[in-house]
Amino acid sequence: MKIKIKNAILSLSNKLNLRPLLKCLKKNKINVINSGGTAKIIRSLKFKSIEISSYTGFNEILDGRVKTLHPKIHAGILSVRNKKGHIDDLKKNNFKEIDLVIVNFYPFEKKLNEGKQFNSLIESIDIGGPSMVRAAAKNFRYVAVITDPNDYKKLINEIEKNKGATTLKFRSYLATKAFQET
Repeated sequence: MKIKIKNAILSLSNKLNLRPLLKCLKKNKINVINSGGTAKIIRSLKFKSIEISSYTGFNEILDGRVKTLHPKIHAGILSVRNKKGHIDDLKKNNFKEIDLVIVNFYPFEKKLNEGKQFNSLIESIDIGGPSMVRAAAKNFRYVAVITDPNDYKKLINEIEKNKGATTLKFRSYLATKAFQET
């Protein structure tokens, strides 16, 4: 079963080599939603996106600890696309399906190896990223999830080959990687 990607969410610690990915998303008319730091990089590369706070209508709080933990994000990721109750809930709340989740986690191990102080280290524990990744992997029948920047090229090839869509086989492969990561 192929799923056309209409909306993607990007929340990235590793912001390298994004241009080819963004070019593919733009070419296939995929809306990009992202976190603040990722938004700055995307804008600097001259691509359009919407920041999560604008998308949800809710500003980041607690020094950025709460930004992607929002029903509009998680309902969009977790909705079963052929279940009437889920479709009705999305419509009733004016939520959109999110078909692609690209997340790489805060570099906790790097900070640990740098000998960071406890208070700094504790802020490198990612909560929202793993939550989105696990939600997307759980719903792999409808959502593609990327946690490894080395898979960007595979995603681009998949989208190009399938005219803006992903196959169940590809989403299953990505979900397996995502569950291994989390």
